[in-house]
Amino acid sequence: MKKFIRHLNNYFTRFEKILWFFSCSVIFITSLFFGDDLLSLIASLIGVTSLIFCAKGNPIGQFLMILFSLLYGYISYTFSYYGEMFTYLGMTMPMATFSLIAWLKNPYKGNKNEVTISLLKAKDYIILIFLTMLVTFVFYYILSYFNTSYLALSTVSIATSFFAVYLTLKRSHFYAMAYACNDIILIFLWIFASIENSSYIPVIICFIIFLINDLYGFINWKRIMKRQMAM
Repeated sequence: MKKFIRHLNNYFTRFEKILWFFSCSVIFITSLFFGDDLLSLIASLIGVTSLIFCAKGNPIGQFLMILFSLLYGYISYTFSYYGEMFTYLGMTMPMATFSLIAWLKNPYKGNKNEVTISLLKAKDYIILIFLTMLVTFVFYYILSYFNTSYLALSTVSIATSFFAVYLTLKRSHFYAMAYACNDIILIFLWIFASIENSSYIPVIICFIIFLINDLYGFINWKRIMKRQMAM
């Protein structure tokens, strides 16, 4: 265990360790202050830990994202946010599984702790746009059928989520920016939820923290991509 902790201490930069500690502390304090349930707290801590690993291009991040998707899907179900439930259980979790496999199959020069970043071609973006429109169209009617709360925002969340998971699967550094856009949508969704039930305020804080981490992920992936291309 000491060896593992020492490895993590050397693996992450000082800034990354501060970012992770700050993120977990804010989530934990918010949870205590608002009386958040244990499941939401655990999901948030797993989610933010996933993001710090993903920011390093480490496949462990995708494994943790699978766990987060399961928990967040259930939490969304409790507030009838079926859009989020379907998104994370029916799209994010399966795509995170595929991404985990893809990242493991494409280590950078044999380093299993860092995925090889890929530059997408024009045809990849055309496929992405087409699939996003198709998925959004299908999910809109599914969400409408289940009387999803805040249908318009939930539908936009579907689009941004698919953008993010597709770019993650393709190992594009733009994946983090897509997730950042999705975080903003989710912040507004849970603000509306917290108006009716203040116990959901910790979820808002959670996605604000996620937004900060995703922005860092984008910056770090650009740094990693520059290093990989120079070698």
